[in-house]
Amino acid sequence: MIDIGEAQRQVLEEIPVLGTERIHILEALGRVLAQDVTSSRNVPMCKNSAMDGYACRHEDLVGTTLQTPARLRLVGESPAGKPYRETVGAGEAVRITTGGVIPPGADTVVMVENTELQDQFVAIFAAPPKGAHIRDAGEDVKAGELVLSQGTVVRPPEVGMLATLGHAYVHVFQRPIVAILSTGDELVDLDEPLTEGKVVCSNSYSLAAQVTECGGIPISLGMCSDDGEEQQQRLYQGLRADVIVTSGGVSVGKYDLVQDSLSQVGVNVKFWKVAMKPGKPLVFGTIGNKPVFGLPGNPTSAMTSFEQFVRPALLKMMGHTRLFRPTMEAVLAEDVPSEPGRLHLVRCALFEENGQTMARSTGTQSSGALRSMVLADGLMIVPPVEGGFSRGAKVKVQLLHSNAPLVASSPFW
Repeated sequence: MIDIGEAQRQVLEEIPVLGTERIHILEALGRVLAQDVTSSRNVPMCKNSAMDGYACRHEDLVGTTLQTPARLRLVGESPAGKPYRETVGAGEAVRITTGGVIPPGADTVVMVENTELQDQFVAIFAAPPKGAHIRDAGEDVKAGELVLSQGTVVRPPEVGMLATLGHAYVHVFQRPIVAILSTGDELVDLDEPLTEGKVVCSNSYSLAAQVTECGGIPISLGMCSDDGEEQQQRLYQGLRADVIVTSGGVSVGKYDLVQDSLSQVGVNVKFWKVAMKPGKPLVFGTIGNKPVFGLPGNPTSAMTSFEQFVRPALLKMMGHTRLFRPTMEAVLAEDVPSEPGRLHLVRCALFEENGQTMARSTGTQSSGALRSMVLADGLMIVPPVEGGFSRGAKVKVQLLHSNAPLVASSPFW
């Protein structure tokens, strides 16, 4: 049985980064850039106004006060997108809007709030400093500047910046195709009769959702019985994918045939059994450069194992560098048992009490209790010690969704 941190390390050592593809920037959200992006232009391209007001020469405002306002002749307008082309001379001003190009000769913008329009003149009652309210050319981005680096995760601001720089298309790392196979004689699909001894195959759907959530593309190999030949046939079908994930059939029972089936199709098994609870009976191997994960069949075991091993692997394939869920420190709201030999990942809910973030288990920690995952904000990381931990002790929590202050993400090693 292998330590969870060592298992994570071994998995990631085997994971390749996929190739690249060129896609439209609106399809790039959440993807990882496979190229540096350098600006070919200044942003903004020329000086423009940061305020609605009047562009003028600062020397014409010397001595301006509320009692002795400057009075400048209004010679034109420079609204955004329609520059005023003439030169602003002595004693002149141009009405300007936010984003409007600063006309030649002007070096200052006076806010409209400090002015009063008087026929063809504007009275200015307060003189700002020279250069006030003017955005310089290249103030945001200068031509030739590296703006986005390879490895950047594209968010809405990056999409906007790419558009600003004139990039309609961009190179990103590819998304892995993940083939999912659920095994077990007891499984039925959603629309099939649920007779005695049968269970709905939730793993097919929860694992596909987990793949989708982290950016992969799931394809279903369906369900198959506890029959070695059938399993091998389905696994051969999955070889067209970048990753194969199975659930069920990896323990030590009479009908747990998946590990043997994986070996029969050419998978080089790297390890089997991880010192964690839930999720102990986990198989990891490779066929060529394709990673193969044999997850436990119990729903929470499968989902928890996916979080620790499959998700980081998929993220690495897509070019990510932050591979693990964020963690935070919380205070136990109850006693939590533990035992030597296996790290416990306890489904827990987080809440605030007296200024502290508290953690409480979501009820039964049975590996078949899927509702405990529905209620969970995170996984409490309980070290394998005799006697467990008492209420009030501090514990690290791996967040499954972000609803509390975070610290940096990290693997278990």
